[in-house]
Amino acid sequence: MINKIDFAAKNLTSNAGLFLLLENAKTNGIFELIDADLVFDNESTNKIKMNHVKTMLCGHFIGIDKLERLKLLQGDPLVNEFDISVKEPETVSRFLGNFTYKTTQMFREINFKVFKKLLCKSKLTSITIDIDSSVISVEGHQEGAAKGYNPKKLGNLCYNIQFAFCDELKAYITGFVRSGNTYTANGAAEMIKEIVANIKTEDLEILFRMDSGYFDDDIIATIELLDCSYLIKGKEYSTLASQVTDPSILFVKGEEGRETIELVTKLNTWDKDRRFVVSRILKPEKDRAQLSLLEGDEYEYFFFVTNTELPSEKVVISYEKRGNAENYIKEAKYDMAVGHLLLKSFWANEAVFQMMMLSYNLF
Repeated sequence: MINKIDFAAKNLTSNAGLFLLLENAKTNGIFELIDADLVFDNESTNKIKMNHVKTMLCGHFIGIDKLERLKLLQGDPLVNEFDISVKEPETVSRFLGNFTYKTTQMFREINFKVFKKLLCKSKLTSITIDIDSSVISVEGHQEGAAKGYNPKKLGNLCYNIQFAFCDELKAYITGFVRSGNTYTANGAAEMIKEIVANIKTEDLEILFRMDSGYFDDDIIATIELLDCSYLIKGKEYSTLASQVTDPSILFVKGEEGRETIELVTKLNTWDKDRRFVVSRILKPEKDRAQLSLLEGDEYEYFFFVTNTELPSEKVVISYEKRGNAENYIKEAKYDMAVGHLLLKSFWANEAVFQMMMLSYNLF
């Protein structure tokens, strides 16, 4: 005989984790912050904004990849307990269509303030900020989508999202959606200025860490002007490579096995010399088997430009930790569905991205 199981209890929910998200946001004044700082020109939109923003934050927390899945939250007693009335997807879509450049910038400022709350609680005196970008393929006719560098779907329309994460806190600082044909470094110098203006204090040291896509004199000069540190992977230009491939150059093996050498030099287009750390590793035997007339061709070289005082090997080890940023982006894509929930309006997509990343930090 099989006993029948009846679920007769009231207020059952399959989204219990939302309690932590909503309670955390409420306790830390996040909802009050959004209500005060996100201001639409239309008064009727202002009246409904908090209900829809809370709805979207809940949706991002459970990983919705389309607005239709917001229906999973309708009638949920936990959601109702926080006075959230989940509307039909079409209604939420109309609300998101009200976002403009002005209001998405307001949401970026909100995310800055939320990060500052996290930073103040941590009492850190130095942080590492990783800046990176990621391609998001689109399948419809989204505004601002364009053909660009898209290795997974060649020739497909896409967006290019720029991210900035704090490695120590594993937290999102800022970022924005860009057209798919945007070069990696575009807008990075301006974003760095924004970051410093929003979070820098006399007691806080900032190290910006970036890959070779950001190996750019304007970016480096901007960081120097702001009195911050940088560690950026360089490109193997002949100006640099010719200085380290000569067999007379002596690389030093560090305590942890990396072979490095230092240069103080500049590229032809630069105005001043900067410190470079060069690391080399022996190529696999099958690649070394092919004879070459070039000296030093049995090694693979990696170039890093930095204004830190870290020893050479420590510079290389510090850069290797930049892989954490790629993991944070993957988490955002897979856990928060960044790049999956896309609407027609560019600014609606930017607003959705900012809400996703706010949910990421609250999580």
